[in-house]
Amino acid sequence: MNNPVIIVGAGLSGLRAATLLIEKGINCRILESRDRIGGRVLSASVPDRSDLGRFDLGPTWFWPQNESHIAALVKELNLETFVQSNEGEMLVERFQIKPPERCMLQENMDERGVRLTGGVQSLIDALAEKIPPETIELETRVKRIRLDEAGDITVETELADGRSENIPAAAVILALPPRLVARYIEFSPALPPNLITDIAEKPTWMGSQAKAVAVYDRPFWRESGLSGLVLSSAGPLQEIYDASPANGPGALFGFFGIPAEVREQMGQDKVLKLVADQLVKLFGSEAENPQAILYKDWAIDSETAVEEDSSPFKNYKSYGQPPAAGIWEKKVVFAGTETNSQYSGHLEGALQSAEQAVLKIIHLNNN
Repeated sequence: MNNPVIIVGAGLSGLRAATLLIEKGINCRILESRDRIGGRVLSASVPDRSDLGRFDLGPTWFWPQNESHIAALVKELNLETFVQSNEGEMLVERFQIKPPERCMLQENMDERGVRLTGGVQSLIDALAEKIPPETIELETRVKRIRLDEAGDITVETELADGRSENIPAAAVILALPPRLVARYIEFSPALPPNLITDIAEKPTWMGSQAKAVAVYDRPFWRESGLSGLVLSSAGPLQEIYDASPANGPGALFGFFGIPAEVREQMGQDKVLKLVADQLVKLFGSEAENPQAILYKDWAIDSETAVEEDSSPFKNYKSYGQPPAAGIWEKKVVFAGTETNSQYSGHLEGALQSAEQAVLKIIHLNNN
């Protein structure tokens, strides 16, 4: 290949695809519209307290007993892991006006999730270290992909300063949520109608979700025999888990039961006030003074989700590889967790989709 393979998106799929192409001696460039790498992987620190560590506002766990690709990659990159802490009783919150109930959690230890020390961002950082820095181009938005009569591809981009660049490509790996492709990238000639319909109907994983992480000096709830796990029908958080690092500070994170439209109307300050009040009700006065409550609403992140993603998540069956791309079939390859039918929504799915995309690129290169 004289021209590079263009990878659109510097999330886990895009970065993994790049490392695999580089290992095979295939030239590539990663174009990322954000000002950071990682995509939906986001591990944040408390402002001015980096000593407390990083806390995941995106994906958090993986299951090495079932997910062989990420288990192998974590081992290859020599990343440190620890098992999710679930010891102790769980809380069930059924009513806003009544205290929560304590009950024992029946759990199979072999099914526990595993977390990465330093957050999932440590996986992103380790992959990035295997990629030459000039390969990754941030704040570079793909606007149009053209295929001429000779079969040559041109990727048209827009940079942060308004300048544009036309990049010749041997092939393109679309490693971003399929709905973003359908909404924001123009193809000339157009993609087949059935393909456009398919990718426009694939819900973006986490596209309707928000996460909050309350960080404390220590995991004080464990001292009273609680696991940190909460199931709530009173909200605003409907599921809460212990997000503490293996050592040191404590943290609780939760998924919201409040719909995306309602969160946006309320505003962040009011949402976080509700979170703080709920944590005090559940865990007592020691929950009153967190170091910080970190918050990420993925539904209002235009680099992740479109308006349709704010609706409740329903259509799991739509996940998997899109249909054949017609004249684009040997030119454009889809990657990302939504394109993996078995592990969609998991880090494993993102990795498997990247590996399948690279295998297809290599197959095309050899024919």
